Amino acid sequence: MADFTLEQIAKMFDHSLLQPVLTDKELEAGCQLAREFKVASVCIKPYAVPMAVEILKGSGVLASTVIGFPQGGNVTRIKVEEALQAIGDGAVELDMVVNIGKVLSGDWNYVTRDVGAVVEAAHKKKAIVKVIFENCFLKDEHKEMLCKICGEVKADFVKTSTGYGESGATDHDLTLMRKFSPSHVQVKAAGGVRNFERVMAVRALGVSRIGATATKQILEDCKAFLSKS
Repeated sequence: MADFTLEQIAKMFDHSLLQPVLTDKELEAGCQLAREFKVASVCIKPYAVPMAVEILKGSGVLASTVIGFPQGGNVTRIKVEEALQAIGDGAVELDMVVNIGKVLSGDWNYVTRDVGAVVEAAHKKKAIVKVIFENCFLKDEHKEMLCKICGEVKADFVKTSTGYGESGATDHDLTLMRKFSPSHVQVKAAGGVRNFERVMAVRALGVSRIGATATKQILEDCKAFLSKS
């Protein structure tokens, strides 16, 4: 027998609605889909958070959004203000992008302050923070240090990518991030998780949350798998 239920797998998903071309009607349909499948959250563009909150009300599906997306180059004060705006609009989970240039420069004090400021502001408002690395631009030593910093500032998740970089959630990166993150920091896979088999593979590597656009097909395939097991 499988060691999971459809409901448990569904609660691994942040249904991603971040594509720049999505219309309001498409964003609404995406929220309705997330409500139908009872996923963990809808990760939606910041301006659409109030709409998502309204559609998801009473469903148990959370509203989440992005901070400093997709390049992470905003000054820290703006990231904090963006986080507070999102929380005020009803978001309870925030996916923030690190300052990639500062990571590559080895300016770890800046990176620590940048991530820490958003985490502190969010936690004061009872929201959680997932820190996006954008691993395709980084070397392993950068990823290891980011895991250490995220643990120190008490981030809730480390996340592989925005989903719009050159690569997404590789086995190598997921294994590294789980290894170098303390136990209180969870791992989110984003980018390239497009089928049920891949979901099972990243789950086995210690991933507890997944960012995906193919949510419906994956969960329907999961349901079909369970019906045969």
